[in-house]
Amino acid sequence: MALVRTAEQAGLVDITTLSPNIQLDMRYAGSNNFTGRSVPGYEAPKCLLLAPAASALAQVEADLRSEGLGLKLFDCYRPAQSVQAFVDWANDPTELSRKAIQYPGIDKPQLLGGYIAETSGHSRGATVDLGLVDCRSGTCTDVDMGTDFDYFGPEAHTDTAQITPDQYNNRQRLVRAMQAQGFKNYPLEWWHYTLDPEPDPKTAYDVPVR
Repeated sequence: MALVRTAEQAGLVDITTLSPNIQLDMRYAGSNNFTGRSVPGYEAPKCLLLAPAASALAQVEADLRSEGLGLKLFDCYRPAQSVQAFVDWANDPTELSRKAIQYPGIDKPQLLGGYIAETSGHSRGATVDLGLVDCRSGTCTDVDMGTDFDYFGPEAHTDTAQITPDQYNNRQRLVRAMQAQGFKNYPLEWWHYTLDPEPDPKTAYDVPVR
């Protein structure tokens, strides 16, 4: 894969320029993530995407807002250097600060492959991690999706039977909203969606999020 080094080359769009009220909880720009620290490459809590993905995601948000719901974004474009930082973390047996919270049933080395890949679709600028919020009261609050973002285990599989009917229905509501605008879910992670077809499937970007 070619590595693109500048935002101009990448053509990345800040989602808030298209959807100003979309909720952001960009986990890797801070310490509330499975590594327990801010991740190299994330210099600002922004959601950047290639223009077609950003436009489609803004339409999902608009569709949901018409029903009193909305999106909360956890991760969007991910620099290639950040992906490498995840791999380095996974190969460090001493850093276990979030194990009890985010991967209690999995030994850390087993995260490589199914959960932490050496290359990530996020680096191609058309993959997003997100959940639902309920905005009907005027204040948007998290919808119960059954697990937190980046919970590594079978409970996070989109179609798992290990959650309540309400939690399952909430996941399916998100699936329907995202599918309506061309996003495809990754079945091991209820929060993970990629625009299909991808705008630039052969290019990984490495410009920092700033």
